[in-house]
Amino acid sequence: MSDESWGRVCNELLKSVGKSNFTTWIAPLRMTGVEDGIAAFEAPTKFMCDWVSRNFADAILREMRHAGVAVERVDFRVSQLRPIPAREVVRPASSAAPSRPQGPDARSDDELPGAPLDARFTFDSFVVGKPNELAHAAARRVAEGGPVTFNPLFLYGGVGLGKTHLMHAIANELHKRRPEMRVLYLSAEQFMYRFVQALRERQIMDFKGLFRSVDVLMVDDVQFIAGKDSTQEEFFHTFNALVDQGKQIVISADRAPGEIKDLEDRIKSRLQCGLVVDLHPTDYELRLGILQTKTEAYRGQYPGLKIADGVLEFLAHRITTNVRVLEGALTRLFAFASLVGREITLDLAQECLTDILRASERKVTIEEIQRKVAEHYNVRLSDMIGPKRLRTIARPRQVAMYLSKQLTTRSLPEIGRRFGGRDHTTIMHGIRKVEELMTADSQLTEDVEMLRRLLES
Repeated sequence: MSDESWGRVCNELLKSVGKSNFTTWIAPLRMTGVEDGIAAFEAPTKFMCDWVSRNFADAILREMRHAGVAVERVDFRVSQLRPIPAREVVRPASSAAPSRPQGPDARSDDELPGAPLDARFTFDSFVVGKPNELAHAAARRVAEGGPVTFNPLFLYGGVGLGKTHLMHAIANELHKRRPEMRVLYLSAEQFMYRFVQALRERQIMDFKGLFRSVDVLMVDDVQFIAGKDSTQEEFFHTFNALVDQGKQIVISADRAPGEIKDLEDRIKSRLQCGLVVDLHPTDYELRLGILQTKTEAYRGQYPGLKIADGVLEFLAHRITTNVRVLEGALTRLFAFASLVGREITLDLAQECLTDILRASERKVTIEEIQRKVAEHYNVRLSDMIGPKRLRTIARPRQVAMYLSKQLTTRSLPEIGRRFGGRDHTTIMHGIRKVEELMTADSQLTEDVEMLRRLLES
């Protein structure tokens, strides 16, 4: 297949997948030939090979056939890391690459890799309670802009517990206090995208120079890079370079470093060498404080709108999933009451928030507990309920029995039936064994509490 034919295919792909997808995933491909009905392509990274194969292989195959190429399937392999001559990079018509300034400091604003900051996310708007007070204090210390005794600061917790809010607050405060500092905030997904883009455009040295010249690097949802080898490699070297220069790093994830599956051990070790802070699920007092703070803010938007006593307490008690759901419920409630011209009463809240309140009543099932415990300990679900008595299986099984008793209303005989028809005395023994071990084994205690939070979130 000639370069001209592939160019025509690229033009059609540009129309069908869109400019952004084409630029990111199709343009970096190098077609090496068609043989025995197989169209072979090379890509810069294994991740890109996997992504294109899953998401664009059918589209490429379809357009090649439309162009008259006798092809049965497409195959993607990692290139041998040799520079691709400019004449080999096939671009669709009228899509020439724009000229770019060279060097890490010579760049236009639209090429800055950071994500936009939300001005609403400040320390003043963050409600502090016992579950998040340590995370808040650590974030405040970093935001002062001076030297800190911990690097990196690693914040982790479930959805809607305030990780992103604190990261935006740090960046916003640093911009206000130290406008000369180079503060870069972005998601791990954006880091990966920029890395792939640098590989594609052969500007990897510019990428390295940019990310290693910042004063504070903040990466949100770092669990996203787990399993992506090339991105992890570059992240590790960037991390080391910044730490060696004494630059501050702030990381967030949905779980502790040691619990992120497929994250390289050396990265886990590096992340754990700083301050690792868990944002615990909200308690009743914190949820009520958040609602009271939001209500005061809404009074200016909805003047004259009244809220009856007990409504905020009711919501704080009933909606325990996460802060986003809680704030969304309050926003809907104020908007609804304003539109219908009624006071916000308990009856109105129950009428307006029926779906949210029903979802908040979700009960944990024994099957869900078994699945989560099996995933955590990396054992097969069939072994969890099967007859095997190996220690590596028996201990997770006993943890699942313990959590089933703690988090469900099922009787011991019912739990026994769900664990392969075991007798209720076996279930009782397993529960007592876990309770006994938790008094002496801190790791087991942490595992059980982490699983409990995961199941209740």
